[in-house]
Amino acid sequence: MATGLNGLFLTGDAFDFYVFFEMAMASAFVLASYGEQGRHIRATVIFLVVNLLGSALFLVAVASLYHVTGTLNMQEIAARVTVANPTSIVLMSTILFVAFSIKLGLFPFHYWLPAVYRDTMPSVTAILAGALANIGGFGLLRFGAGMLPDALHTGATALLVLGSLSILYGEIQAVSRFPTDEALAYSSIGQVGYVLIALAIGGVIGYAAAIFYTVANSLNKTTLFLANDRWGRLIGPSFAMGGFSVAGVPPSAGFFGKVNVFQTGISVQNWAIVALVFAGGVLSLVYMFQIYQRNFWGEQPCRQNSPIKAQLPVLALAIILLGLGIWPDPLLAFTRHVGDASMRGLP
Repeated sequence: MATGLNGLFLTGDAFDFYVFFEMAMASAFVLASYGEQGRHIRATVIFLVVNLLGSALFLVAVASLYHVTGTLNMQEIAARVTVANPTSIVLMSTILFVAFSIKLGLFPFHYWLPAVYRDTMPSVTAILAGALANIGGFGLLRFGAGMLPDALHTGATALLVLGSLSILYGEIQAVSRFPTDEALAYSSIGQVGYVLIALAIGGVIGYAAAIFYTVANSLNKTTLFLANDRWGRLIGPSFAMGGFSVAGVPPSAGFFGKVNVFQTGISVQNWAIVALVFAGGVLSLVYMFQIYQRNFWGEQPCRQNSPIKAQLPVLALAIILLGLGIWPDPLLAFTRHVGDASMRGLP
């Protein structure tokens, strides 16, 4: 999986991106099957079938890009699509969007995500939610902002609507769910909506906000799902930091993620987005408080403490979230640089 993730982040070739993407997905199928219960196999089958559908659509889109532009080099594709048939570009962009939305678990393509996140082992879910799911967000940035910016701008209204629906649906469902793994699964659906809204607004500030929020959300989900699998003196405070970050409470990395998306709404004077970000943060705080109250507040049933070596990775992630909240400048500068590069057509 590490090879696949590194490859797709570094490659400048659209087909190589697909190959590395599938390399990471293949390892994820194996990881999802870990476990001795029937629900683990059921989650694997759901994950396999749905993601193979997304992969097939992605391959069709890449082949179509090659047919229209005559190249697989991402920079050359970005230059040649400007003179290609607009109808073909819109169709390919739509296929790409659906493929990455399935990978992200974006509403209304979310139907597989709660079942898989609930039924796989928590440590595996942390990998799927924290690393693999964010490939979809990166793909939207790389292919949308980097190669198909005109198509991304054309579909901005649809992206804003779907992003808003994802936030509202995911956050409301998370508030109403009692099992922690289900609440966190629906929370993941809501969180990707912020990334989509930032991409839809576009510009340097929008792309930078999308990147920053993707990084913060990856750390948030990894911390929370790992904490759900462990118990001990270090787990409660670590989970609280992850919860604060999801809700956008300072000092945490999620605070600046929410602030960046908040600023994108203000920059285009879209007050509905500003209100949505604020409402989403409030709902996130509500369900994170509910989870913390159930799992870490007051007297708890007898649970065996995890070894200290199992607690330390969760604590380390919580410290990173706190560190990024206290000193976000390096990551903010990096995301602005990448956002500027995307605006200049440097995928």
